Amino acid sequence: MAKIGNKDINDLSNWNIKELRKLRISINNRIQALESNPKKEAGPKSLLKGMEKGDLKELLLAVKRAEKSLCY
Repeated sequence: MAKIGNKDINDLSNWNIKELRKLRISINNRIQALESNPKKEAGPKSLLKGMEKGDLKELLLAVKRAEKSLCY
């Protein structure tokens, strides 16, 4: 399983495809959690802690771009 806990989400250029996929899934799960319960906090060690829905959607787009660049 890919370990993403110690990675920098501001620089996706050094992430591999498995790590990006795990981050994308985590972002989607966090967005769904915020939609069902807006007050629910992310875990204390989560990379996504403190991020709002809009920030998560921007990060999701960046992850998709990074995945696409790795595929080509």
